[in-house]
Amino acid sequence: MASQEIQVNGITVHIEGQGPRTVLMLHGWPDTLRVWDGTVQALQAHHRCVRLTLPGFGTAEGAAPTPTVDEMVASLLAVINAVSPGEPVTLLLHDWGCIFGYELAMRHPERVAAIVAVDIGDYNAGAFLASLSVRQKLFVASYQLWLATAWALGRYVHGGLADRMTRFMARTMRCPVPPDQLRWTMNFPYAMSWFGLRGGLKTSPVKPTCPVLYVFGERKPFMFHSPRWVHTLRASEDGAAHALRCGHWVMLDQPEAFHALLLRWLAGRERRKSSR
Repeated sequence: MASQEIQVNGITVHIEGQGPRTVLMLHGWPDTLRVWDGTVQALQAHHRCVRLTLPGFGTAEGAAPTPTVDEMVASLLAVINAVSPGEPVTLLLHDWGCIFGYELAMRHPERVAAIVAVDIGDYNAGAFLASLSVRQKLFVASYQLWLATAWALGRYVHGGLADRMTRFMARTMRCPVPPDQLRWTMNFPYAMSWFGLRGGLKTSPVKPTCPVLYVFGERKPFMFHSPRWVHTLRASEDGAAHALRCGHWVMLDQPEAFHALLLRWLAGRERRKSSR
């Protein structure tokens, strides 16, 4: 299959596969573009797959400065304009990739044709917060504050200690990333959220105007979406929401089921386009 690498504003962008539609894949914490290896294999025969390691998530300390939300969105928009200047793209998002990808779609809806979101839904809606029990809210605060604190310790006190804290939490959460690839610098989104790093995490309400496929793991201490989010998608003409019997890393825990859902939904989008 066709494969190439290009540089866009200092970001290495991988382009693999072929097809009339471009799918831009954005990962989350504490991953890199490698989390999509299997998904690229599943899609590349019929879709042009584009992926990158998000700014700030590189494993080399100091490799890239921590971006603001505005800078992250600007970088992602530059990638879209470079790889698909004439057509909007489909976003394939996971974890923090969802949060930054949603913001991109809210600010530049003309550049996003559809969204496939994995395990993070309406994270900043009042309905989501209301859906969590007190115990679940404490769980969210505990792991996020731990990672935010690890970032602060790494930045101002001791990087080795911060790395060990990060690896401890990743192990506790059963993250599939090898420990030697985890660095405290990857925790910057949590420091943005809790400590206001680089202007904080100021994002728009998640209300996509394009079709959305939402796939989530149901074997978790809590969901990252409100019941209303799932109901709204299932009731919409072009949207869908599916639960799989797995945890947070849906594309790794249930790859065959996830890729089957993804391919079927994308094919349905193509059929609807051709019939119009």
